[in-house]
Amino acid sequence: MDKQTTIAFVLIGIILVVWLYMTAPEPVVEKPKQTDSTTIVIDTLQKEQEIKPIVKEPKTQENIPTQDTVSRKNEKITTIENEVFIVELSNIGGNIHKVFLKDFNNWYSINDKSNDYYEKSVQLINYSRGNTYNLSFVSTDGKAINTGDYTFTSDKAPGKYQINGKDSIIIRFTWKVGERQEIIKSYKFNGSSYEIGSKIELSGMRDVISNNAYDLVWNNGLRFVEYNTVDEANYSNSSVYYGDEQAILDASSVGEKVQEDYHGRIDWIAVRNKYFAAVIIPDNPSNVDGAYLEGDREQISAHGVEEYYNARLILPFKNTDNETRSFKLYIGPVDYNKLKSLGSHLKALVDFGSFFGLKFVVRPIAEYVLLPLFNFLHLFIPNYGFVIVVFSLIIKIVVYPLTKQSYQSMKKMQLLQPKIAEIKEKYKDDQQKLNKETMKLYQTYGVNPAGGCLPMLLQMPIFVALWGLFRTAIELRQQPFILWIKDLSQPDVIYNLGFKLPLFGIQEISGLALLMGITTFIQQKMTMKDPKQKAMVYVMPIFLTILFMSFPSGLNLYYFLFNLFSIAQQQYINHKHDGMELVPVKNPKKKQGFMSRLMEAAEQQSKGQQKRRR
Repeated sequence: MDKQTTIAFVLIGIILVVWLYMTAPEPVVEKPKQTDSTTIVIDTLQKEQEIKPIVKEPKTQENIPTQDTVSRKNEKITTIENEVFIVELSNIGGNIHKVFLKDFNNWYSINDKSNDYYEKSVQLINYSRGNTYNLSFVSTDGKAINTGDYTFTSDKAPGKYQINGKDSIIIRFTWKVGERQEIIKSYKFNGSSYEIGSKIELSGMRDVISNNAYDLVWNNGLRFVEYNTVDEANYSNSSVYYGDEQAILDASSVGEKVQEDYHGRIDWIAVRNKYFAAVIIPDNPSNVDGAYLEGDREQISAHGVEEYYNARLILPFKNTDNETRSFKLYIGPVDYNKLKSLGSHLKALVDFGSFFGLKFVVRPIAEYVLLPLFNFLHLFIPNYGFVIVVFSLIIKIVVYPLTKQSYQSMKKMQLLQPKIAEIKEKYKDDQQKLNKETMKLYQTYGVNPAGGCLPMLLQMPIFVALWGLFRTAIELRQQPFILWIKDLSQPDVIYNLGFKLPLFGIQEISGLALLMGITTFIQQKMTMKDPKQKAMVYVMPIFLTILFMSFPSGLNLYYFLFNLFSIAQQQYINHKHDGMELVPVKNPKKKQGFMSRLMEAAEQQSKGQQKRRR
C-alpha cells in the first residue's frame, strides 16, 4: 500500500472512530497513445541517427579479445510465440528485446478485438533504454564487461517460431570470447506458460573473470503500461525474497536513487509495475552469494512519473573451465493463482495491504477468504461488476452481527442520555464521583460505552484487505460493468472539469464516488440525532467523496453497495428496536467490563495517594 493510500486510510479510520464516538450521545496523467510493434515509427532525424553504427572501442586486452562493431542496424531478432506471450530475443547480448502479453491489452486499445497482438497487447520491456537480462563481471585486467555490449550467434535462424500446448523450443546464443572461451545463454520456452527456462554456461572462462563472482542483471524495470502513471508508480518496485521473507525496495521520491545489498541465500529477485512482474528464480538458491537492487523515480511531465529498477543476482564463480547455472524467468501478470502454482514463494508478490503495519493480520483474510470467494463467484458470474454486487452482499451478511451490536449499543447510549445528564448536573463539581457514578450507570443497565466503536474497529482488517484486493487485483483490469463504468480498475469518470480544484487536485468527477458520498450522507442523517453533531453529517460525506474520486471504480462500487446495504440494515434494526427500553441487568457486578475495572483501579490509586499525603 503506497504512502498516500496509507495516510488516507488512517484518516478514514480516525474519522470513523470519532464519528462513532460522537454519535454516542456524548493526478491522472494521460500518456500519449503508443504503438508497440516490430516496426518502430521514427522521424527522419531519428532514422539518420539510428543507421549510424555505434562503434565500441576495440577491447585489445589479454583476456577479452577484440569484438566486432556492435550496431543496432545489424540487430537480428528471433521471435517465439506461444499461447500466452510473444518474446523477441536479440543477437546483441543474446538477451530479451520485447515481451508482448497476448491476454492483456494496452489502456488505449481496451476495445480492440483484432488478433494483432503487436498493436494491442501490453509490451513490458523498456527496449528504448536497452535490452535486458545480461551478464556483468570485471575481467582479470580490471575492465567492466557487460554481455549486452557484444554480438552473440544463435543456433536458430532469425525469424518467428510458434509453439502450442505441450510443445517446447530451446534457443542458444553464444558469444565467442576467445579461441577456447565462450559464454552461452540458452532459453527454453513451453507452449502455454509465462515461465522461461534459462541456462548460463561459462566455458573456458578460467582466469578471465575476477573477484570469483559475476552478476545476472535485469535492467530498467518494466515498462509502464497503464493510463495513470502516478498510480502505476505507486505500485511499482523491486524486491528480493531471502531469509523466508520478501524485502521491497521502492523509489518513492523523484530524483532520489535508492539501493540495497542483500547477502546469503536468494530465492528470487523481481521488478514490477502495478499489474505485471519479471522474476529471476535460481534453480539452486543456496548457490547464490546475494543480490543488489537499485531504483529511481523520474518526472516525465508536469504531473507524471515513472520508475526504473535494476536487479542483480550475485553468482559465485569457482574459476573452473566449465560452470553452468540454471534459472527460471517469469514474465507475466501478478496473478495470485499463477504465482502460487509456480512455488518458490512467488505469491508474496501479490500485495494485499497492511493494517497499521500488521500485514500478517490483513493478508490471511485476503488470501484465504476474500480472494477465493471472489474467484469462486466469478465461476458462476462472468461480469466482475455483478461479482462485486454479490460479494458486497455476502460481506455485509457476514459482518451483520458486529454491525447489529454496534447499532444496538448506540441506541442504548441514546436512551441513557437523560440519566447521564442528571448525573452530570448532580456531580458537576466532583469529577471523580461523576466518573464513578457514570460507570455504575453503565454497569447497571449492561451498556458498554465503547460498544458502538469496537464492533466497527473489529471490521477494519476486513475493510483494509478489501481495499488492497480491489485496488491491485489484476482480475479487474479493463473489466467493464454497466452503463458508463468501462473499467473496474480505473475511476469511472462522468465529467472532466477541465481544471484542477484548488487544494484537492481533483479534475475528473467519478459517478460512483458521488453515489458513495450520497449514501454516506444518508447514513449520517439516520445515525446522528444530536443537533451538536450536525456538522459531521456534511463534513464526512464530502471528505470521503473527494478522497474516493481517484479510486478504481471496482473499489467505489463495493463501498457504494456496502453503504446501500448498510442503510437497509440500519432501517430494519431501527424499526425492529423502536420500542427498546432500558432494563437493569441482574447481578451487574458480573457484567463489569474493562472500563469499569479501569475506573475502579484509578479510584483506588487516587485514594492511596490521598492517604499518603495525609
